[in-house]
Amino acid sequence: MRLPLQHVAHVRSGDKGNTSNITVIAYEPDLYPYLKEQLTAERFKAFYAGMVTGQVTRYAVDRLGVLNFVAEGALGGGVSRSLCLDNYGKALSAAILGFEMEVPDKAANLLRNYHPEGA
Repeated sequence: MRLPLQHVAHVRSGDKGNTSNITVIAYEPDLYPYLKEQLTAERFKAFYAGMVTGQVTRYAVDRLGVLNFVAEGALGGGVSRSLCLDNYGKALSAAILGFEMEVPDKAANLLRNYHPEGA
């Protein structure tokens, strides 16, 4: 089934200067392999086309089911230098929750724990 990332993981973020750090955490260990396979650094950067101008580096923390992305050139020169209204890492992390990914139907039971209304 095709789902937005928000049904598979949650996110945390931070920012420093013109660099955003976004951590994507799988809700369940069984969902992490799908997340790791599909949310690559290249796809992450493509999702933010035009917004992230620098390199994106992905760090996988397999034992925790976490992907950490460091996106350079992501904040319009930095929070204090940009004219954007809300140019923080939090805004970028909220957007990635809309990233579409494929999850096998067999994972549907795991997803119901987090979205009882249906995935």
